[in-house]
Amino acid sequence: METGNNGLSAAGLSRVREVLARHVESGKIPGLVALIGRGDETHVEAIGTMRHDGGAPMRRDTIFRMASTSKPVTIAAAMVLLDECRLRLDDPVDPWLPELADRRVLKRFDGPLDDTVPARRPITVRDVLTSTFGLGMDMTSLGAPIMNAVFERGLTPNLPEPMPEPDEWMRRLGELPLMHQPGERWQYQISSDLVGVLVSRVTGQSFEEFLRERVFEPLGMIDTGFHVPPGKIDRLPVLYAPDPGTGQFLVWDEAEGGRWSEPPAFQGGGGGLVSTVDDYHAYFRMLLNGGVHEGKRILSRPAVELMTTNRLTPGQQAARDAMARDNVHVSHGQGQHGGWGFGMAVRTYRGDYASVGQFGWDGGSGTATYADPAMRLTGILLTQVGASTPDSTRLIHDFWTTLYQAVDD
Repeated sequence: METGNNGLSAAGLSRVREVLARHVESGKIPGLVALIGRGDETHVEAIGTMRHDGGAPMRRDTIFRMASTSKPVTIAAAMVLLDECRLRLDDPVDPWLPELADRRVLKRFDGPLDDTVPARRPITVRDVLTSTFGLGMDMTSLGAPIMNAVFERGLTPNLPEPMPEPDEWMRRLGELPLMHQPGERWQYQISSDLVGVLVSRVTGQSFEEFLRERVFEPLGMIDTGFHVPPGKIDRLPVLYAPDPGTGQFLVWDEAEGGRWSEPPAFQGGGGGLVSTVDDYHAYFRMLLNGGVHEGKRILSRPAVELMTTNRLTPGQQAARDAMARDNVHVSHGQGQHGGWGFGMAVRTYRGDYASVGQFGWDGGSGTATYADPAMRLTGILLTQVGASTPDSTRLIHDFWTTLYQAVDD
């Protein structure tokens, strides 16, 4: 532990450790790594083991599947392109994503796939970056024909079949009508994966190559990518999706030979990254520092401000709030957000211990990453327990409660 005079109390940090350890000792969380950063002070806890039945201990450099906490990081690639005027927010995406030209839109989002009207306007870059381009994961519409079609075509991660390579993914996406008119409604997930295809086509590089060159390497994020190479695979724990009925630890993904042991066909900006607490800390600290890392500018200050402030209209926020409140495992229990920027949630009202303006997101693999500009505070909590049960969600809640009560200035 590095200590400094940054307003984190020793008693508060001790409580953080006690509460985290209690979750591990309960037997429901095999292990975790947590980081608290404030100013130049960094506090890390590594508790428990890599497997539920023992095995190697968790370490500070353990590599985790970041799941949806990929979204706030991968969006940075698009912000680089905005800074360089290689993308413009209100330009149509048709030149790069011709599969999405001349859209049809469902008359009713839960209606038949052939009952459509023409889109009122083209899809823009802004629509994609704000997750409002017209298609996404709507957990309130499961069973609707359009949701069934999304699943059948392998357009989202976590299905038995992996997502196809980007051009084929785009072809399949282009076969579907939109659920809503472009720019009308916030929807989850598919936009974040679409960002990766857009970046790749604008730059002529793979999404990962561009991210590595412009974001990961300048930040020293040496353990972040879309798969774990053989020399590091021993640092990746098993990922569990516990049985919702019995709590039994079911293996969702092994390390050796698992989904992240080989480069994927599709580099998914919505949930594909693996990383460590220190890599993510470098990224979120850069955002808190207005886009600068160790004297080097990664993103412009306006780009960071655009990403990390609310972009949704009141009507769009109402729909997002309903999804968060009524689908606890979609929001991982973090319903008290209000807004959404680019690739991440933004607090627009005081719903729990977090300050208004806090930004970041949670992941279904039991991950949570947020930064708080008002408190100059970063919190990162990584586990290997998926949100099939509330256990990792409750751990995340308790982490944030104890983290905020440790602030003492």
